[in-house]
Amino acid sequence: MAWGRRKSGGRKEPLFGLQAALADLRLSPEDRIPAATDDDDKPKKPVPKRKPDEDDDERPPRERKPRAARGGAKRRAKSRGGLRFGRLIYWGAVLGLWAAIAIIGVVIWVGAHLPAIQSLEIPKRPPTIQITGVDGSLLASRGEMAGTNVALKDLPPYLPKAFIAIEDRRFYSHYGIDPIGIARAAVANVLHRGVSQGGSTLTQQLAKNLFLTQERTIARKLQEVELALWLERKHSKNEILELYLNRVYFGSGAYGVEAAAQRYFGKSAKNVTVAEAAMLAGLVKSPSRLAPNRNPEGAEARAGIVLAAMAESKFISAAQAKASIGHPSYKVKPAGAGTVNYVADWIGEVLDDLVGQIDQSIVVETTIDPKLQSVAEAAIIDELAAKSVKFNVTQGALVAMTPEGAVRAMVGGRNYADSQYNRAVTAKRQPGSAFKPFIYLTAIEGGLTPETIRQDAPLDLKGWKPENYTHEYFGAVTLTQALAMSLNTVAVRVGLEVGPKNVVRTAHRLGISSKLEANPSIALGTSEVSVIELVGAYAPFANGGLGVSPHVVTKIRTNEGKVLYMRQPDQLSQVIGPRHVAMMNTMMQETLLSGTARKAEIPGWMAAGKTGTSQDFRDAWFIGYTANLVTGVWLGNDDNSPTRKATGGGLPVEVWTRFMRTAHQGVAVASLPNSQRGGFLSNLFQTASQASAAPNPSAPAPQGGSHRPPPARTSAPPPNPSARPEAAAGLDGWLVDRLFGR
Repeated sequence: MAWGRRKSGGRKEPLFGLQAALADLRLSPEDRIPAATDDDDKPKKPVPKRKPDEDDDERPPRERKPRAARGGAKRRAKSRGGLRFGRLIYWGAVLGLWAAIAIIGVVIWVGAHLPAIQSLEIPKRPPTIQITGVDGSLLASRGEMAGTNVALKDLPPYLPKAFIAIEDRRFYSHYGIDPIGIARAAVANVLHRGVSQGGSTLTQQLAKNLFLTQERTIARKLQEVELALWLERKHSKNEILELYLNRVYFGSGAYGVEAAAQRYFGKSAKNVTVAEAAMLAGLVKSPSRLAPNRNPEGAEARAGIVLAAMAESKFISAAQAKASIGHPSYKVKPAGAGTVNYVADWIGEVLDDLVGQIDQSIVVETTIDPKLQSVAEAAIIDELAAKSVKFNVTQGALVAMTPEGAVRAMVGGRNYADSQYNRAVTAKRQPGSAFKPFIYLTAIEGGLTPETIRQDAPLDLKGWKPENYTHEYFGAVTLTQALAMSLNTVAVRVGLEVGPKNVVRTAHRLGISSKLEANPSIALGTSEVSVIELVGAYAPFANGGLGVSPHVVTKIRTNEGKVLYMRQPDQLSQVIGPRHVAMMNTMMQETLLSGTARKAEIPGWMAAGKTGTSQDFRDAWFIGYTANLVTGVWLGNDDNSPTRKATGGGLPVEVWTRFMRTAHQGVAVASLPNSQRGGFLSNLFQTASQASAAPNPSAPAPQGGSHRPPPARTSAPPPNPSARPEAAAGLDGWLVDRLFGR
């Protein structure tokens, strides 16, 4: 404590007692008790006493800093940081250990699923597949062109270097896997927002070609990596390169550089030029698309890229690259445009399901009739050649099968060399009114009859207003009239009456496999289907109501005669009752007699069918059948663009008629099963007969008393456009006159 006195000029009265004792008492900062801290228990340094100062009373008290608290926080933060770092190291080690275990597990799993690799040193050539017709004649061949293995030392040095330059520049510096190449490809693909480069090495490609399939899965890629590492360990770089050159596929059935050189240039691979070597190396990326006999412009453009890569890699000089551009010597004929190749491709797709992986040359016997195939091809090509410009139609497809489902002819496009896309099997398009038989069959099975009356009048379903083709309405009509003249409002009404879900069940029961939307518009064929499945779904009408499975392969055998597959007779089930088949056949015959397919006529034969035109004339269909063949025709454009009012009753009917007339020449006439010409439809057909002339006397006599040739067409006086047509044939004749004229 400090005691002090102050000098004063004034009088100071004396104080006595306790008041006098405390008068000069003062507290210095050192006398104050500091706040309690964590360091209270630690020994403190003694505070030196300060001499009393006369000015102590006038000095403001000093602010004391919490030194002990600040030092403790730093130590605690340091302690927590060390703890976190230790935990980070611990969990990093744990995760690393589990990652290593997972990687080892994946490697073991992939290795356990690898194919046998004992036969690597003896490369096995892919098998040859010969496809024969129903008469035993050769239709097409699939497989390799004969070519011997060539040693790397016998090839010109620039040939293998061309492959290295374009496919794997770091081939001699990596060990089967190229991380730099993978990273470069990944960056390029991200920048281009798609697959623009591949990161596979030549060793990986060889591993895939030798042992693996072409499927794009992570498991297959991991197997490829392990096999590439195995190849690098077991073989030298030159051995791997030699195996690769003798096994890679070059298109047109050519495997290996020797076969490819013979196929495209008519010479041995030992004698190819720099330009030809570049073209061969360029084919590996897409052999089918860049084959010079099919796409010479694309092959030359790709060869130019390879030459630039070779010059950049210093394998050839820039002058050599410039001089070689555009100088390969072709000695091959362009690939044929035969549409039977669509059949061969389809067979190639189903072989794996029938006999599994092919490891030997085989012969595939089919149901295809070579004569009918030629007729179908000519019908499609000639019709498009004559009218494709007028109607803006660029493509067509045709499928003809027996009522039991055996495909006799298939055309997947107008020119196989231009496009290998199979529009008969792969493409799916809206069938339009060709789907309506499933609507009316559902109604017939629900208790209606072909003579049931329904209203043809405007319809509004929550803003959707289906209209007839002519935008005209005829009031009360029979179901037969509505189907024959393809009246949309009646089809929609009947579809709603029986229920869209029931219509979908009916279509699937008859053979439609595509997904169908159960909504009111299904009555107008808005759900997409393929040609082959729609034709197959019509087959029960031609065979008495039995469901079929369209098929083309009957037998598969080896060249030595060992049978690998034999198609067993189908156990066909009844999918339509005989009575309902009779009703539907009678209704669909009227489509050819007085409906939208009046041009479809086969002398002496009873035929039935249905036309179809999708919205905006994008697709034109006709599916028609006899007791001998069920044939469907589709015409349209690949880009789904509208045609110039090409309807199902126009071009498709013309193609169908040309094909079917030829197909039925010399064939014994047969009636459609359960077909009726009397009974509940007697009045209808009596009216139709009165409007027709006598039968053609030159037509061959039918077999069986229940059938008679369809009546010949005759012209009629123009109808009164203001009068509503009579029932039965009167409506058909009137509307046909309005749509097509006489």
